[in-house]
Amino acid sequence: MDILKASTDWVKAELFSTPFFILFGVLFVLASIGFWQLGKTEMAKAYIIPTIVAGALLTIIGLGLFFTNKSRLAKFPIAYENNASAFVESELARSEATLKEYRTIVFTVIPIIIAICAIGIMFFKTPIWRASLITAIAMLVVILLIDGTASARVDAYNQQLLSIEKDFKE
Repeated sequence: MDILKASTDWVKAELFSTPFFILFGVLFVLASIGFWQLGKTEMAKAYIIPTIVAGALLTIIGLGLFFTNKSRLAKFPIAYENNASAFVESELARSEATLKEYRTIVFTVIPIIIAICAIGIMFFKTPIWRASLITAIAMLVVILLIDGTASARVDAYNQQLLSIEKDFKE
């Protein structure tokens, strides 16, 4: 198995998925503009600020991940050529740390925050609080969906790295 190909394929898949953060960010901003232009009720007007903030956050996340992975794609061949064994070890350590972060943040913390927001909707009666909590839930669901697929890709990449690491040790 060619680990450089596996690594670049993984980064290319990440480069494909990170623009979805930007897409959803733009959709949130468009929703905010829609609420601003068309919102007649107090509840509709309450969504203006939360949706624009969520849109900005998702766009920033998407851009950050995109440019990080873009630079990683350029650095992989150089790192592999310099020392293939060290490249595999560093990628293995990074992928395992990423998987641990996904387990902690994406699959534990985010669902807890979603549950807290859902409970908060029952207790907060003002439109701005409700709009903020509902928008937070929507944004976190987007993050959960995109990062859920990213976690599966990192896990598959990690398994490839583990099999390659065995070859280097033999």
